[in-house]
Amino acid sequence: MTDIVVLGSTNMDLVAYVEKAPQRGETVTGREFRTIPGGKGANQAIAAARAGGAVSVIGAVGNDAFGSRLRACLEESGVRTDHLRTTEGPSGTAHIVVDDEGGNAIVVVPGANGTVDRLLPGDETLIASAGCLLLQLEIPLTAVVAGARTARAHGVRTILTPAPARPLPPELLDATDLLLPNEHEAAALTGLTDPRQAATALLERVPEVVVTLGAAGSLYAARGAEPLTVPAPRVTAVDSTGAGDTFAGALAVALGEGRPVREALAWAAAAASLSVQRPGASASMPSRSEIEARYTS
Repeated sequence: MTDIVVLGSTNMDLVAYVEKAPQRGETVTGREFRTIPGGKGANQAIAAARAGGAVSVIGAVGNDAFGSRLRACLEESGVRTDHLRTTEGPSGTAHIVVDDEGGNAIVVVPGANGTVDRLLPGDETLIASAGCLLLQLEIPLTAVVAGARTARAHGVRTILTPAPARPLPPELLDATDLLLPNEHEAAALTGLTDPRQAATALLERVPEVVVTLGAAGSLYAARGAEPLTVPAPRVTAVDSTGAGDTFAGALAVALGEGRPVREALAWAAAAASLSVQRPGASASMPSRSEIEARYTS
C-alpha cells in the first residue's frame, strides 16, 4: 500500500441544495440541507484511503460535537488520526450552496484549522515515513511550508493543491514536486486563462503540474516533456463538491503505486467522475473497487 500523509483542514460541510444559487441580496428556498464531514485535507485523506492508500492525517478539530463526528468519519474511512489534534473551541465549517447543475459556492470558517500553524513533535517523523505528502491551503501557510520543507528534506513527494487560491511563497514552491490547481486556480496564480500557457508558466516554479479541467479532464506538464491531456469520463454531475479532492487523493495513490502518468490521471479522473454523481464531498468518494470498475469499463 502507498503510505500517504495529508496535512490540512477538517471541516463540517453545511450543505444547502437549491434550484439556483442566490444572488447578492436575494433569498431563495432550498429543498434539502445536510451536514457532511469535509474540509480539503479530510476529503483528500478519505479519498486516498478509499482508493487503497495507507493514510494518516495531520490537522485539528474542535472539542464540539462536529469534532467528534469528523474524527469518527475519518477513522471509519480507514484514515489514521493519531496526529489529528483536538483544540478548545469550534471545529471548522464550510457553508455550501449546491445548485441543480451540480455547481457550488462555498464559505469556509476555519475554526480549529486556524490553530494548525506549525508541526508538532512527531509530525516530522510521520511525514518522513511517508511516500507522499498531500497539502492544500485551508490551514495557516506557516504549517503548509513547514510540511513541504520536511517532506523535501526526507525525499518525500509533495503534491500541493493551491486552494483556496492565493499567492504562493517561493519557499513553498521550492519544496513542491507536483502542483495540482484547477484551471481557475492556475489562472489566478499566473494571470493566464489558457490552461496550457498557465501550466507552462508554472513549470518555471515547480517540476510538474497537473491542471484539472472539470468535465474536460486534466492537463499534465513537466519540464522537458510535451504536455499531456487526459479526458474524463462523460457523466451527469449531481454535486461537484469534493471532486478535486477525490482526484488528488486517487492520483496520489496511483502515482505511489508506480502507474504511468497517463494511467494515473485516467484512474484519478474515474474516481472524480464517480464522486460528482453523488451528493456531498466525503460521502461521495468511491471505493477502490468502484474506481477499478469505472476505469476498466
